[in-house]
Amino acid sequence: MDSILIVAGENSGEKYGADLVRQFKKLHPSHTFFGIGGKHMEREGVRVLFPVEELAVVGVFEIISRLPRIKKIFNKIKREIKHQQPRAAVLIDSPDFNLRLAKKLKKRSIPILYYISPTVWAWRKGRLKTIKKTVDKMMLIFPFEERIYEDYGIPAVYVGHPLKDRVRASLTKKEFLERYGLDPQKRLISVLPGSRRSEITYHIPVLIKALERIKSEWNTQFVLLQAESLEENFLLNLIPSGVKGLKIIGEDHYEAIASSDLVLSACGTANLEAAFLETPLISFYRISPLTYFFGHRLATIKNFSIVNILAGERIIPELIQRDFTAQNIFEETKKIIDSEEQRSGMIAQFRKIKKTLGDRTASQNAALELTKLIKQEQETKKR
Repeated sequence: MDSILIVAGENSGEKYGADLVRQFKKLHPSHTFFGIGGKHMEREGVRVLFPVEELAVVGVFEIISRLPRIKKIFNKIKREIKHQQPRAAVLIDSPDFNLRLAKKLKKRSIPILYYISPTVWAWRKGRLKTIKKTVDKMMLIFPFEERIYEDYGIPAVYVGHPLKDRVRASLTKKEFLERYGLDPQKRLISVLPGSRRSEITYHIPVLIKALERIKSEWNTQFVLLQAESLEENFLLNLIPSGVKGLKIIGEDHYEAIASSDLVLSACGTANLEAAFLETPLISFYRISPLTYFFGHRLATIKNFSIVNILAGERIIPELIQRDFTAQNIFEETKKIIDSEEQRSGMIAQFRKIKKTLGDRTASQNAALELTKLIKQEQETKKR
């Protein structure tokens, strides 16, 4: 039976990988998948050797502390590749791990599709050299990335953005509020502190202070959206017991965002989800000062949120590092809540972004690219 390696090191990438596997199996039901993923991939029949959370770390100190474990995972994957001899490999995001793995796969002449480009347009452009040497084709999720790879002579295709196939609310605002016992007379703010433990510990204390300040000014209620990779107790331990009007929910995230008057979100995929659902947004991020110092020096972009990057200008507030304070969150919230013009202008920009990304179905296109890669490899071996 033909096997394919698939490796995802982030929660969002794991979902995209599951979608790809589902579409590919419609075309080739006899193929099997193994690698690193999570429950979404497992539901599609992927044999998950390690959970996605093992790779989802950020920051210099966090990565250093996990190096022995990451090395163990890397070696186990190498052994499994040698044993399975997969027909192809699909590597999803997580460049620190996946580009190293790509070098090993290349030595074994295993063709590689890379799904979701590293942010070479933001920092560490030198990764393009490694990609050119090791990856057979890049599957891109932003149209502007095609030009970058074309200039470097690297085979690449824009497959569409996978979120466009996933982001939709299945409940009306009334239904959502009733399901979670929320007050329709109060404003609703969704809080997305991130998906990694390391980043959340930096975000929660500031967010709690900001929510108290916001609540003192407006009649508001809050829902904190719990990432699938986290346990509720982890979040509860970070939230002071006296905090009221904050409900943690682990499901119906899109419904929460769509029903909200405002979203407070850590930089990342969630920013684009809010934009797709056309809910006004404030973005933020804080990491360890040392990690930020080195990362900031390497960055080549002015904006951090993908929403602003796609817009080509700052259309949503970004509160990064020292700017991420309770007072600044309050002041940006006031600008948005008190101004219908500000809200409608932001939503209009979100609609432009959606139009720019087009209507391509990413998972189907990615499955077709994988089919092409395997067919090309078969033809090469026959010669």
